[in-house]
Amino acid sequence: MDSEKQRYKELGDFLKTRRAKIMPSQVGLLSGQRRRTPGLRREEVAQLAGISL
Repeated sequence: MDSEKQRYKELGDFLKTRRAKIMPSQVGLLSGQRRRTPGLRREEVAQLAGISL
């Protein structure tokens, strides 16, 4: 069970680092709002991918 939790953590870390590298303006989204973390939000990634959150 611990190995499964570790895999989920690694996947989450991977996705966070990739989202942080892409700015909303790079993909045609407005970035006027104040952001707590750099890069795209999960909701924005889902929107761009055409899937629900």
